[in-house]
Amino acid sequence: MKRIKNITTLAVAALMVSMGSVMTSCQENFLDVVPTDRVSDASILSDSVLFESYILNRYMGTRLTDKEAEGTNPGFGRGFEYAMWSSLTDESIYNNDDNTWLIQRGQIAPENTGIAGTFWGRSYRSIREINYALANVDKVPMSEGKKSQLRGEMQFIRAFRYHDLIRNYGKVVLLGDKVYEISDDLTADELFQRSDIKTAIDYAVAQLDEAAALLPASNDNNWKLGRATKGAAMALKARLLLYGASPLYNAATWQQAAAASKAVMDLNKYTLYTGGYRNLFLTNDNPEIIFSRIYAQGARHVTLEIANGPNSYNAWGGNVPVQNLVDDYEMMDGTKITETGTSYDPTQPYKNRDPRFYETILYNGAPYRGSTIETFTPGGKDSKDGPSNWNTSKTGYYLKKFMNDALPIDNPWDIAGTQTWIYFRYAEILLSYAEAQNEAVGPDASVYAAVNAVRQRTGVAMPALKTGLTQAQMREKIRNERRIELAFEEHRYYDVRRWKIADRTENVPAYGIEIGKAGNAFTYTKKEALTGKSFAEKQYWLPIPRAEIQASNNKLEQNPGY
Repeated sequence: MKRIKNITTLAVAALMVSMGSVMTSCQENFLDVVPTDRVSDASILSDSVLFESYILNRYMGTRLTDKEAEGTNPGFGRGFEYAMWSSLTDESIYNNDDNTWLIQRGQIAPENTGIAGTFWGRSYRSIREINYALANVDKVPMSEGKKSQLRGEMQFIRAFRYHDLIRNYGKVVLLGDKVYEISDDLTADELFQRSDIKTAIDYAVAQLDEAAALLPASNDNNWKLGRATKGAAMALKARLLLYGASPLYNAATWQQAAAASKAVMDLNKYTLYTGGYRNLFLTNDNPEIIFSRIYAQGARHVTLEIANGPNSYNAWGGNVPVQNLVDDYEMMDGTKITETGTSYDPTQPYKNRDPRFYETILYNGAPYRGSTIETFTPGGKDSKDGPSNWNTSKTGYYLKKFMNDALPIDNPWDIAGTQTWIYFRYAEILLSYAEAQNEAVGPDASVYAAVNAVRQRTGVAMPALKTGLTQAQMREKIRNERRIELAFEEHRYYDVRRWKIADRTENVPAYGIEIGKAGNAFTYTKKEALTGKSFAEKQYWLPIPRAEIQASNNKLEQNPGY
């Protein structure tokens, strides 16, 4: 018998469609032809270069659904391929649906998971692939130092997959180091027993502690590979413990979460980027990035500029910010637009706002590619009166964050889309520390220092928080700071759930703005950009896809309410 596997994506069969997957076997007879796109186990385990390539490809994953990482394998998160994760929240809506509206409208079901149905299958497939490599790494002819580093990378990748499972489904099945084969009893109850959240987080954290001890402090000249480092493992641990301490999880303490973030800060390796908020996301190598995915020029994948740009530029107007988010940007003097004494002028709603607003959202009158955004009617070129009007924003806004104006919109293939996708950056660590420390002991000086460092960084320069805030007041400030600083970076979806406020934030209509023009005067009228937005209690967790439940012979427990 001879096993074969694809270096890029391990050839697997189904256990819960993906979970206990194994390689295909074939009879050694005259029909046994070696595929040209696959490499045998023996080749991988006898060649250190092939084995390391196998590990590097575990940072990616197979494409499991339509419009997911077109032309290349998706990474840990959806990143910015078509609909972003922000378009399942009160940050944006996806103009052309792409299986997002059903989630926004509370219609997600085990039989219809929209764009949210691949985490279970992809994660367990990856975990099985890592377990295989860990079980066989000692057979590979390479130095012990190299093996040690690869073990650290594998433990990091496996922990990241569990982190994705935990934050989406809550209770998960822990497989340990077991490599399941088709010959195993794949109907055993233990294979479908979901551990409680605390047990799962404790397991992943222990894996990350081991990984951090094995991983290098930096990748030196190999940073473009986006490989894990000690800081990446510690940052993932900090995020997991922050989630664990949150009300939805109740599986760790705020003291643990604060200590984990502080440990990353104490590395004295990472700093806030000082080249401007917008440039942070356009600079592939900067001191704020802890762990990222580098997109390769020449690889066929959807590019931000055409996917999200305004309709008059022949772009698709994809993930369009909602008024709900716009209203939460403070004024430059630090006041909210709704509070007494604010400097907000409703006749000039985009004047004197938090500088990050201008680097994140394209609004009527915003400068863009040598011209000006015009979402007003009648006649605005970026409104329904403009060209390519089927891509007109339903909210009156377009996305600016992440996009590089130097890259082409027309015919961008193999040229554009080169921006880094950042999984962990130092600003997240500072805000996580501030949140955990505030919950643990109240708003002490270190909490103020962490939040103010983010607010007053070069290129942002918002005023420091007022002194004398209560713990509750500081909590709201930190939550809003995360909303603004980390907008569109796949945090909001998980933040409102772990805080257990999604029943409030996601039951509010997704608003947009209608801008009328008469002469040189504008009028601003709030509108409902997406009808039927709704959130039910069960949506704090995703449903496990029905196919996974059926593949377990109904032994796998579904999440409540589904």
